[in-house]
Amino acid sequence: MSDVILEAWDGPAAPVHALTDAGVEALLAADPVVAALARTADFKGKAGQVLLVPGADGTLSKVLFGLGQKPEAMDFRALAAKLPAGAYRIVEAPEGLEMARVALAFALGSYRFDRYKGRDGERPKLVCPGADLAEARAVAHACALARDMVNTPANDMGPRQIETIAREIAEQYGARITVIEGEGLLEANYPAVHAVGRAAHPDRAPRMIELSWGEAGRPLVAIVGKGVVFDTGGLDIKPSAGMRLMKKDMGGAAHALALGRMIMAAGLPVRVAVLCPVVENAISGDAMRPGDVLATRKGLSVEVGNTDAEGRLILADALTRAGELEPALTIDLATLTGAARIALGPQVIPFYTDDDELAAQMAAASESEADPMWRMPLWKGYVEALDSDIADLKNDPDGWAQAGSVTAALFLQKFAPTSGSWAHLDVFAWNPRGKPGAPAGAEAQTIRALYRMIRERFA
Repeated sequence: MSDVILEAWDGPAAPVHALTDAGVEALLAADPVVAALARTADFKGKAGQVLLVPGADGTLSKVLFGLGQKPEAMDFRALAAKLPAGAYRIVEAPEGLEMARVALAFALGSYRFDRYKGRDGERPKLVCPGADLAEARAVAHACALARDMVNTPANDMGPRQIETIAREIAEQYGARITVIEGEGLLEANYPAVHAVGRAAHPDRAPRMIELSWGEAGRPLVAIVGKGVVFDTGGLDIKPSAGMRLMKKDMGGAAHALALGRMIMAAGLPVRVAVLCPVVENAISGDAMRPGDVLATRKGLSVEVGNTDAEGRLILADALTRAGELEPALTIDLATLTGAARIALGPQVIPFYTDDDELAAQMAAASESEADPMWRMPLWKGYVEALDSDIADLKNDPDGWAQAGSVTAALFLQKFAPTSGSWAHLDVFAWNPRGKPGAPAGAEAQTIRALYRMIRERFA
């Protein structure tokens, strides 16, 4: 992602007037020519509306950008998507809007995934004289990385490619990285990761990726991300409609790497461990079967009731590994259940934790960053739905419990670290419907809020 937010610019920059609907009324009352243009374009200053005002020579003179009645920094995502190429500077805006947050919104809204299309020219740039844009730029670049990874189809985003990205992050920020691959997973005691990924082609062998960064003695934040590069459903094969978007089933790993990158770029006073079990849930003669009983790193046995509930299996081993590191905080991110979407839709992400203080911090960061998430209950009454007749537990809960996202979280809780706090986020990582500044396709969800929460929690 090229830089679209700049501290300085040598050339001309078109002025942008960011106005509430009341501000628009005042401006139009003072300028009858612009008022006539606004009436023709039905520009009333609603949030996200843009009016390009030409000068006497026909070139762009200024831009009016609507913020509605309650201006928010994230409204500027839409501005980036509606401007022609060129440089712009904000000359008027309501009080209280931080320029760094406006710049971040503009950068997020500038995102395009054009890897498989011809480049379509320069993108608009926002000039923010005097603003400190380092953090905004780092967050925007990390979000773009996550979106690029999720948007990229599985033929170009397999286990090896995710490993390469993790190695690039490690090299850039001086982190340590270990990768355990293929049969080595059995020797290193990651049996569930191996079982889920063993049916894939040898070139796409399963692996466990672990990044470590930070100075000794600082509190450890463990970030675990589900990395299923493609999910056929295994022998319990998905129908074609359900398989169409399964390139995004590695969205948890993409988000984990992006969040870790934000923390490293900011140099937060923590240690970070990013743990990504990366597999392809493929179908072959060596695929795990319904009814198989798998071992896990923790020593609990799991009966496979459904091979399409594979994400929680690989996360079980990764969460157990996280616990061995004795973290102060563990966060796992996973595109785990369709039930989460039924509960909250594609835009609001459910999170689970039994730590009320952590939940309050996450909710506050979500509100501050306009990065929506919602706490859901770890309802103990559904734990028995995970009971197996022949193993310690099973990966497909009994139907009577119904709450699929809740029971998935309860499954993961059995493997979560007992040191520190733990939260699970059932992300979607996708915009099913595009809008200006948020095109259809991959979306980075919750990681801006999580970054803010971590920054404030360990300040």
